[in-house]
Amino acid sequence: MTTAWNAERARVIVDNHRSLPGALLPILHALQEEFGYIDGQATPLLAESLNLSGADIHGVISFYHDFRRTRPGRHVVKVCVAEACQAQGSDSLVDGLASTLGLSLGETTADDAFTIEAVYCLGNCALGPSVMVDGRLIGRMTVSRLGALMAEAEGVQP
Repeated sequence: MTTAWNAERARVIVDNHRSLPGALLPILHALQEEFGYIDGQATPLLAESLNLSGADIHGVISFYHDFRRTRPGRHVVKVCVAEACQAQGSDSLVDGLASTLGLSLGETTADDAFTIEAVYCLGNCALGPSVMVDGRLIGRMTVSRLGALMAEAEGVQP
């Protein structure tokens, strides 16, 4: 999935993308694709390479919700909490995750197996409540189905 943060590998990624128009976003996406998050060490590297301030870089990372500042779990579960999915019961999914895993949205399990995130639309409103598990969009989700999907993701029989 992702590799551990490596400053040399990050430098190569930055160098390979820095000539692109609006290079900051493609570089951030490439760093996150490689490492699973944007390490704090990336800010000075990007500032120097792109002649931007650290504040500019922080502003972009914090503005876009998909950029992470910490390494996610092996599996990322995104739960839609927008109005259409709320009306179909996404709150029960969030409550189920909280009681099963002992986490709130935005947290990662102690064993680094799962990161649970809130999203505000997956574009699957007619089939709500919707979730995305490791990039796979699934509608009409229930707490029991979500538990089975998570067990399957970890290779465990539900």
